[in-house]
Amino acid sequence: MESCGYIINDEKVTMRKKPNIIIINCDDLGWGDLGCTGHPLHKTPYLDSLAENGTRFTNFYQGSSVCSPSRGAMLTGCYPNRIGFDSFDGKWVLFCGESLGLSKEEETFADILKRAGYSTHMVGKWHCGDQEEFLPTNHGFDSYYGLPYSNDMGIQRVDSKYPPLPLLRDTEVVEAQPDQRSLIFRYTEACTEIIRNNKDRPFLLYMAHMHVHLPHYVAEKFTTDSKNGRYGGAVAAIDWSTGLIMEELKAQGLESDTMIIFTSDNGSRCDYGPSNGHLRGVKTTAWEGGFRVPLLVSWPGHVPAGCVRDDIITGMDLLPTMASICGESLKSGLPIDGKDASDVFFGKSTDEPLHKSFAYYCNGQLDAVRDERWKLHVGRRGRDGSNERVLELYDLQNDPSELKNVVGDNPDVVAKLQAIADEWRQKFGDVFTRDTGNERRPAGRVDNPKTLTEFDPNHPYYMAMYDINESG
Repeated sequence: MESCGYIINDEKVTMRKKPNIIIINCDDLGWGDLGCTGHPLHKTPYLDSLAENGTRFTNFYQGSSVCSPSRGAMLTGCYPNRIGFDSFDGKWVLFCGESLGLSKEEETFADILKRAGYSTHMVGKWHCGDQEEFLPTNHGFDSYYGLPYSNDMGIQRVDSKYPPLPLLRDTEVVEAQPDQRSLIFRYTEACTEIIRNNKDRPFLLYMAHMHVHLPHYVAEKFTTDSKNGRYGGAVAAIDWSTGLIMEELKAQGLESDTMIIFTSDNGSRCDYGPSNGHLRGVKTTAWEGGFRVPLLVSWPGHVPAGCVRDDIITGMDLLPTMASICGESLKSGLPIDGKDASDVFFGKSTDEPLHKSFAYYCNGQLDAVRDERWKLHVGRRGRDGSNERVLELYDLQNDPSELKNVVGDNPDVVAKLQAIADEWRQKFGDVFTRDTGNERRPAGRVDNPKTLTEFDPNHPYYMAMYDINESG
């Protein structure tokens, strides 16, 4: 694990010196979708600038290769299995009107930063439960503006079983079936307003993009110059939005007082080109392309500029890292899985890895485990519910694309990783082996859940039915 230079002014931050924290989380954006990660068609000048002025991490993993588990894990610092978010009554993600959601017993990074004196705000996709007690304003956020779940869960031509797609402000539906092409502008305007209104106090802004999830409703401004159709336009929209947020920080004199964290919830579907770069696999799989995503971190004077690091970091590490930086701790006393990565963010050399192993769970099934070098696949679960036992070993240090199975050449490594897999099963279970796990907590559940909207044939919806035949 390389160091990119020790930043000598990273001593514990005083009250007024606590940084503003902006987390930009994309939807289905792949490891290789940015210019700075090598995409041959996508131009992302603002994100490339963010990488140049900060640190890019090449071994960043989210807690799942699909959205609800990943987002719950990042918010709470826990593997999805620990918080009952690995499977939702057998489904991979949460849908509208579900009885399940993020338990009120769990602490989010918003809860922690709010206790530390931060103004806390979220804009964009939530997807951790749409019943009122599960919504962001009941999980530490002072305000919320966005879609409570995926943008393909409205009334659209491909599947009209859903109610109208709700756009929320806090807990109130302010529009149903909104023009999705307008949301990038409305979200970004909300972000810049939050920055302006909180320039004199520390703030948390969690911006969770709709893009690049299907259906790809992208403003003409971004598709006109795209060399990769509407998908490339969606990537360009994310880049533009990031640039405008960075410009607003500059206008308010907050550049040096703000940590920006840019990432994605899981890997790309790869229907539109080499979005996951050299990584094998896609969203929903336990291949690297499903779990490993971009991570850019910038905080001038604290996070080294122009640095690339290969430390294994996870989305679960963001909560304890932010808590450490702002001098706050968890109040609940419940165990979490994330580690404080602030030393790594600040460019220090580390003698020990943050994570000696990582578990790849797909809908409750343990499909793979890795250590610093090796990855062992032990199961394979399909979206159709099928599963199979496998035993494949890959040397991620020399074969990050997982092309050469070397299981027969390394019996000692296989035995070591099988033992690690058994340890994860003891903690969090495995639906394939029928292990139940002894470190699981239940998700939140309410009685008599209701959808946030119902279709009214007399309502003047802007788009009574979305016309793009895409979902997923």
